[in-house]
Amino acid sequence: MVEWVVSRLQAHGLDPLVVTNEEIADEVAASVDCGVVVNPDPGAGRTGTLQVGIGHIGTGAGQRILVVPVDRPGFSDSTLETLLDSTATSCPTQGGRGGHPILLSAEDAAKVVEGSPSAPLRNLINPVRIEVTDPYLRLNVDRPEDLDWLADAFAGL
Repeated sequence: MVEWVVSRLQAHGLDPLVVTNEEIADEVAASVDCGVVVNPDPGAGRTGTLQVGIGHIGTGAGQRILVVPVDRPGFSDSTLETLLDSTATSCPTQGGRGGHPILLSAEDAAKVVEGSPSAPLRNLINPVRIEVTDPYLRLNVDRPEDLDWLADAFAGL
């Protein structure tokens, strides 16, 4: 799944960085052609994982960061293109509920770095919400039974 998400991003000219835990780092690195860094403390929180990635990339002037959780792969190419055209922190929305990926402006990436590793991202940033019609935007692959839905989503993306 990581390989598939990375290849989708690379097809759009992006240079992904995968942040993972130590237990699967070798397997992930062998499956992708991009940078892979290890989060030394994944138990600190999801924002902590994002902080590791941002720390590796940096928050230079104009630097935007696309946050793409591998377990939330239900975005379409058109949604990705819309996000990439944005200059502000943005996220796709469907039916009033935000989704992924999230595009961070350099200013908001700096706010994330300054936040607590356990703070929910929604408490640190306020993205512009872009309404989309992706049928699988809310797809969340957390359990083995979610993989059944994933096959249908891959065919539709």
